[in-house]
Amino acid sequence: MSIGTALVIGASGGIGRAVAEELERRGAAVTALSRSGDGLDVTDEDSVAQTLSGLDHPFDLVFVATGALTCTREMPEKSLSDLGAEELLAQVRLNAVGPALILKHLKDHVPRQGRWVFAALSARVGSIGDNAMGGWYSYRTSKAALNSLIHGGAVELARNRKEAIAVCLHPGTVSTSFTEGYDHDKVAPDRAAERLVDVIENLTPDDTGGFFDYAGKEIPW
Repeated sequence: MSIGTALVIGASGGIGRAVAEELERRGAAVTALSRSGDGLDVTDEDSVAQTLSGLDHPFDLVFVATGALTCTREMPEKSLSDLGAEELLAQVRLNAVGPALILKHLKDHVPRQGRWVFAALSARVGSIGDNAMGGWYSYRTSKAALNSLIHGGAVELARNRKEAIAVCLHPGTVSTSFTEGYDHDKVAPDRAAERLVDVIENLTPDDTGGFFDYAGKEIPW
């Protein structure tokens, strides 16, 4: 299903920028917001409320690409001995609370009728059921928390907005500054964006509250 209007939050990052460009390529009118370009701090509720209140709602799609792999240290934790409260709380605040605050302040703008999609960028490592390696405690926890928050929001929205869809999406390992130094098979941002938008266009209300990868395959919680 084509997207007429879209709001991309975190549009200065590698994936956010690529998604905004892909949506525009497909004919969508895109409003792009970021901390560096617009001063939007998703961890500050006043900043979220003020920024979102000034937009021309509703959008067909809201795509949230904010987040970070680490906040107070250079590398994710490898073991419990590396775990610290400062990093854990900072990760949860940015990666989980931030997108949830955006959804909170968009709720009144979600149409009672008609398709509306909220997609937050999550990560496979946020899956508890898929975690066989351990480590990366703060990042994993923050993404698991994000998944839970968006799932809960989807349940609430579905009570009186039957065509609203709220999901978490895993983009794969994308070649950005975010993944520099990690030895994984990586996909270019434009290809990742193409795959993500394909998934978004094929979502239905039956998918709301779900956690999907770049191929549209559901990921275990």
